[in-house]
Amino acid sequence: MVYKIAFTTKWADFDPNKHLRHTAYNDYAAECRIRFFNDFGLTPALLEANHIGPILFKEETTFYKEIRLGESLHIELRLKAISAQAERFKMHHYIYKDHGVLAAEVQIFAAWLHLEQRKLAVPPPLVKTIFCTLDQTEDFEELLIKSKN
Repeated sequence: MVYKIAFTTKWADFDPNKHLRHTAYNDYAAECRIRFFNDFGLTPALLEANHIGPILFKEETTFYKEIRLGESLHIELRLKAISAQAERFKMHHYIYKDHGVLAAEVQIFAAWLHLEQRKLAVPPPLVKTIFCTLDQTEDFEELLIKSKN
């Protein structure tokens, strides 16, 4: 399943050149991820009960076409990589402007942080189940986690 969400841009997202600020693309991608989590059961309450929260190691944005003031956008989210217990993952966001024109791509590499121990954590099995409902990118990979031994 491709998770797809539409956004109506807002005035504050634009720069003096009347095109979407570069950081706004990442803000919309983050909002897409959080809505995906919530829509499929990874609610703030569930994350809090498990003392975990998502953290980013890397976020990379590639820009293709500008989104101008007055245009809307939609994002399609796909799974790029995941470890065996979903403790680390990569997601790929395709950001389209009106009429399906690819405007940008945002790729993230992330993990789960135990909010009390302040260490990387293995999430409940539900996380992997939910993540695996997403369509995979063509270059999908399984992330291997090095043993601490």
